[in-house]
Amino acid sequence: MTVDVKQITERVEDEAALLARLRQEIARVIVGQGQMIDRLLLALLSNNHVLIEGVPGLAKTLTVTTLAKSVQVAFQRIQFTPDLLPADLLGTLIYNPKTGDFTTKKGPIFSNIILADEINRAPAKVQSALLEAMQERQVTIGDESFRLEEPFMVLATQNPIEQEGTYPLPEAQVDRFMLKLKVTYPSKAEEHQILKRMARSSPQLDIEPVLTPPDIIRLRALADEIYMDEKIAEYILNIVEATRHPANYGLDIGDLIRYGGSPRATIFLAMAAKAQALLEGRGYVTPQDVKSVGMDVLRHRVIVSYEAEAEEQTSEDLVQKIFDTVEVP
Repeated sequence: MTVDVKQITERVEDEAALLARLRQEIARVIVGQGQMIDRLLLALLSNNHVLIEGVPGLAKTLTVTTLAKSVQVAFQRIQFTPDLLPADLLGTLIYNPKTGDFTTKKGPIFSNIILADEINRAPAKVQSALLEAMQERQVTIGDESFRLEEPFMVLATQNPIEQEGTYPLPEAQVDRFMLKLKVTYPSKAEEHQILKRMARSSPQLDIEPVLTPPDIIRLRALADEIYMDEKIAEYILNIVEATRHPANYGLDIGDLIRYGGSPRATIFLAMAAKAQALLEGRGYVTPQDVKSVGMDVLRHRVIVSYEAEAEEQTSEDLVQKIFDTVEVP
């Protein structure tokens, strides 16, 4: 197995220059926000979706748009509004009175990278229309299903502070997102760079495409091959199990958790850890990779109880206690 890990590491090192170029290209536009950029790349390598939460003005939309421009794929930005209908997203059947036939008009979901901007401004019926696309990678219009082209990923943004006119995302949909990111304010030094770069009537935002679809498919296959020791796999299982039965791990937070992570949390935590190892330039997963991505994978999957809300305990507080307590291999 040591020989295999060495070979994987060599292949990872060969791809490091390409990933470095991609980061560098995005950094030409985006100042700071390194963790958000890395998590978006992680999701791209894992073939999954990301929910980005942050107050207005933190470059959430700009970062997603910049990522899409740096990859040679089709991109669609969909502005979610209260009057949006599922057909506006997926497409519809159009009747031709001359022939008596119906023709399919595909919606904007038929693209590679979808920016669902302010996703919580659309009602549940529209949000639910995304479920099939995100999970099965297909869309059903009428009685016909259409496969979505790879790569396909949904990058959704939402605003946590302006609740008027918003609709909380159904838990079934939130669970479809591999990661939930919380974007914070930049540092003063970073904001100084932003001021110099963006405080003009026409900022220079030219981006050169770096990745092609074959590159993405190759990198995803490499991420799948990253070696994960059985002890790391056991560590991931223990973490997710601790969200369901915390008392088994010496945690007195059972009354604070209404629902723990599902098996999807286990799968996503393992996939994210492998992709993190690839981004770090390693052919094997370490416990630190699991810890690094764990909060973003679990914060929206641990549903707190009323008791936790009364004690002002958030899901992040509980997830952090789990990581602090579960034994690291």
